[in-house]
Parts: sequence; C-alpha cells; structure tokens
Amino acid sequence: MCMPPMQTVVMETSYGPINGPAGSLPMTEQDLLENGKVAIVPTESLGRRNSQDSFAEYAARAARQNVHPAFNRRADRHYSKRMRRRLVYKNGEVNITQTNIRKRRRRYLADIFTTLVDIKWRYNLMLFALAFIVSWVIFALIWWLVCFSHGDLDHLNDQNWKPCVMEIRSFTSALLFSIETQHTIGYGYRHTTEECPEAIVLMMFQSCFGVICQALMTGIVFAKLSRPKKRAETLMFSKSACICKQDGDLCLLLRVGDMRKSQIVEAHIRAVLIKKKVTKEGDVLPLYQFDVDLGFNEGRDRLFLVWPVIIVHKIDQASPFWELTPEDLHREQFELIVVLEGIVESTGMTTQARSSYLPGEVLWGHRFERLVTFQKENGQYQIDFSRFHNTIPVDTPNCSAKELAEMTAAGRMPESTGGFVDDDENTSIASKSERYPSPYVVKRHGAAQTDFDDDDDFDSLRSKQSTSTDLGSREESETLL
Repeated sequence: MCMPPMQTVVMETSYGPINGPAGSLPMTEQDLLENGKVAIVPTESLGRRNSQDSFAEYAARAARQNVHPAFNRRADRHYSKRMRRRLVYKNGEVNITQTNIRKRRRRYLADIFTTLVDIKWRYNLMLFALAFIVSWVIFALIWWLVCFSHGDLDHLNDQNWKPCVMEIRSFTSALLFSIETQHTIGYGYRHTTEECPEAIVLMMFQSCFGVICQALMTGIVFAKLSRPKKRAETLMFSKSACICKQDGDLCLLLRVGDMRKSQIVEAHIRAVLIKKKVTKEGDVLPLYQFDVDLGFNEGRDRLFLVWPVIIVHKIDQASPFWELTPEDLHREQFELIVVLEGIVESTGMTTQARSSYLPGEVLWGHRFERLVTFQKENGQYQIDFSRFHNTIPVDTPNCSAKELAEMTAAGRMPESTGGFVDDDENTSIASKSERYPSPYVVKRHGAAQTDFDDDDDFDSLRSKQSTSTDLGSREESETLL
C-alpha cells in the first residue's frame, strides 16, 4: 500500500520558519512583528533553507534541484527582507500602532499644545480657520443681541437715538464689527459708545480673546517649523552595515554623516539589538533589547560629525554577535536599531535620528569605501557623498568571533572570505591593479577612480605611474584619506 508523501507545515514568522508534521502545531497568538502565514508544501520542494538544516544538507538539496546555493541564499535573503516588518524604518519612523488606551482623547486634550504641534499641517490649518470663523460668528451673535436688547434695531432712522454700537443695522454688520474688533482693524465707521456698559465689557473681552488666539496660533506655527525632527532629515545612515576584521578582532561597522555645514553639538550614538530571548525558566521574550556597545567606555560613542564617521562595535564576549557566523547571519532574525542624538547648533534644540538594519543588510567581509579626499590645489578636504553607501570586500575570517578567538589562542589560521586587504597605502597603482580588481579606488591623473577604461591595461598604468613620479611635486593630485 502506497503511503502519500508526508506534508510539512511551515509557519513563516518574523523569527524564522517553524517546521513540523501537519496538524501537530498548536494554534498560537498573532506574531508581534507580522502576521504568520501558513502554507502546506512538500518538504522536498522547499527552496529556502530551514533553520534546522545544516549547510551540507542545504547544499545537497539545492544540488538535487539544480539550483546554486548562493543564488538560493540571495533569493532567501531578499524574500526575508521583503516579508520582514521593521520596528524602525530607515527614515526613523516607528512601526508601532497603539490600541485599547483608556481615556486617550482626554489625555491628549490635557496636553493640547503638544497635540496641535504633532498633528499634520492640514489639520492645523483647518483648526486655525475653524477657530477664527467660529469666534467671529459667536461674537457677532452676541453683538447683535446686545444691540437688539437695547432697541437699536428699532431706531435705525432715528437721529436722536444713541445706540450701543454705531452703524449696526443687521447681523451682517454685526459680523463685520466682530472681525474689526477681534483683529483691531478699526475702519472708523462702526464703534462702541458709552451708552451701554455691557458693550464696553464685551469689546474688552473680545480684544483679549483675539490676542490670545493669535499668540497661540503663532506659537504652534513656529514650533512646527522649528522642530528638531526636521533636522534629522539631513543626518544620514549607511544603507548597510559591515562585519570585518579590525585590529585582530571582528567588528561591526556602520557609517553616519551630516549633510549640513552647521554641526550637531554633543553628538552621541547608541544601538540596541531587538531579538528573541529565551530565559532560563523557558519564558520567550520576543522583543528583547540587547545592548550593543559602541565604545562608551573609550568615548567612541561621542562623535565629531564634521565629516562622515564610521561607527565601530567590537564583537567581544559581551556582544550579542559573539557566536554569530556568516551562516547564522543568513538565517537569524533580528533588528539592529541605531539612535543618533545631539543638539542643533542653529537652534539649541535636541534632535534625534534613527535607523535600523535587518540581517540581510549586514554584509560579512566588507568595509566602507573611503570618501574623504584632500585637494592639494586649494588645500581643502572634499567629501564625496556618492560613495557614502559603497562597500568593498576585504579579507575576513569565515567564522564567528568566538571561534576566531579560540583559533587565535590555539595558533591556528581561520578560513577567510577571500577578499583583499589594503595594507600598504603607498602601494603603486600597477601593483594594486594586479592584486585587486575593481571597485578598488585607484588614483589616476589626480582623480580617484573605481574602475579601468577598456583601452587602459596595466602596462599603460605603469607608464603613467612612472610619468607621475617624474613630475614630482608639480602634479597636483588628490590624496585619498
């Protein structure tokens, strides 16, 4: 008797796929990061790597399907990036929705100024217009009632009658007088008289109300225009983070920069890793915050943002990346949130910029391309922001920081990613061209370039190098920092 092929239930969640026989998975609550999607697929048809698979099993299954493992890994990484829901978007906005808050409107109204500053411009403008129009109409109605109760509307053509307000003949004229009084226009035709004390008191009250209302509107507009949140729009984070070797240790690198010439005073940066944690008691904390040290003890977290700065996190025993390998990086589910804070030099207000990195945005065995050059002709440093997000591969151990420390202590050499290392800054262009392919930056005719022209070979580069050496100090070239 032929048994049907066994089916496997795969639950795609933010923390990776969960495999098991069909019908054996209990119903769980909705995932905190995204809604789980259940699909019934045969085990052999799974193109993506499962968290329980070893790399050998994954490569063998990919070979049976005639799919290159590297291609499958790239497709899986892009799929993970597409399906994963961020907690913090690249522009700094937080992907959080708050529900079931008791007395929410009352609490927002208790802090009405902050509420008006936080809402969108179109709602603010609508509230401003509505407040003015409603106040005009209400005070116009009161002025009309004052004149009606005094009998001014019954003696419109009586020259001997002294009204409370001159030239009020209908509700329309009362509305015009309300606008003139609240905004102190004073055209001269309509004015109060000493006949009615209540009219004088009403005029004083409306004048004070108009001043308070205009001051409130002006303050809200100024607060919205000068919000430090907009200053964060010119603070840049690199699209990707890198893991490479620095000073003998594996380090996590990311780059931050400021477009403006006005500096961010007292700038400092911090980072947290959002990842699932299981306690010793077996409790699952899905959004646990692991602290990522960016050099607090050494003062490296305090930045001088005159030019783009590379932030370095040393992966040591206290780091959440201590046991992370390139393969673990592919299948892990976490989010690295970076927060940059400082004081805006122009306004003195504190601003905060945020960004985040998913596992698919962390490049193993890469470092950032240099973008600061010194121009000898004018003695200035130039920053090329077109290279801000560029990375180049470097020689990096293909193991975790823990394994690297153990191998170093045992005197063994770990496997590397096969990148290149820029050890000698004075290496000739020809030797760098022979050792390193594009996109390594070489200097040619005084300009930093990332590739070679079709008609230039290494022999011509050697001749140009010798010519440049003969010219000596007469050649004005850029020095890449």
